[in-house]
Amino acid sequence: MTLVEINKIDAGVVAAKSVTIAIVGDVHDQWSGADTQALESLGVDLALFVGDFGNESVSIVQQIAAVSVPKAVILGNHDAWYTASKVNRKKCPYDQTKEDRVQQQLDALGDCHVGFGKLEVPDCKLTVVGARPYSWGGTRWRHGQFYQERCGVSSFAESTAKICDSIDAAKQNTLILLGHNGPAGLGDQMHHICGRDWKRSGGDYGDPDFADAIAHAHHSNRQVPLVVFGHMHHELKHDKTRLRDRVVVDHHDTVYVNGAQVPRVLKTASTWQCSFTLVTLAAGKVQTVRLVWVNATATLVSEEYLY
Repeated sequence: MTLVEINKIDAGVVAAKSVTIAIVGDVHDQWSGADTQALESLGVDLALFVGDFGNESVSIVQQIAAVSVPKAVILGNHDAWYTASKVNRKKCPYDQTKEDRVQQQLDALGDCHVGFGKLEVPDCKLTVVGARPYSWGGTRWRHGQFYQERCGVSSFAESTAKICDSIDAAKQNTLILLGHNGPAGLGDQMHHICGRDWKRSGGDYGDPDFADAIAHAHHSNRQVPLVVFGHMHHELKHDKTRLRDRVVVDHHDTVYVNGAQVPRVLKTASTWQCSFTLVTLAAGKVQTVRLVWVNATATLVSEEYLY
């Protein structure tokens, strides 16, 4: 049985009319024609890419821009790795006086890049609103010159206001919020969904501006069934006995999903499989969240229900 057939059965169980969304976690240069074929074979209504395609890897982004599935994309910190960071700029492998690879990625993606913007998806009766792109995470405002020049924001408050403008301008009442890093306020332990795991003391490494924008959406009586992000990988650096929490539900029944399954592609000399996180929405609510592994022929290798 193919994954498309399984999706149809699952959708028929939860609701007569539902929406299936594929979340593509941090790519980190693991994308090829086989990934495109696998995604396009899933039969999903929408794909959400959380960024970190590579260190300003224009070729990977161009491949993803060509995917035929309706999609919303946000660029991550690695997608501005050499441009935003003064330290990394010294290691830049290309001539930045002749190339602007951040802009090249934006040009390739066009309207499907939703960082500080939105994508209307009327067929699914929802709007995807993008949080602050290029986020490194945490409560310290970083790379101020980059954000001022590229995005016109100089603080968390200005960033929040810009995200809220997109929320207020959304044509659909049902919103999905898409970030590279997740929002603050979801826990401060290493294993929490946005917890800092590279220090044993842990800490909440979510984005405060993203959290404030989500609160604004709730206060505006918008329906927010799903918040999607990545950045914080599922394997923990200092605790190998468990994995990161990948799904959290708040008191608004908003489901937060961290899709950063890294690596998202596993291959040997004889096999290849890639992962997607599949979310089913029905009646404006999340019904299921599944981590699936699919081979190049769109055959389900394994699945795990996360919610």
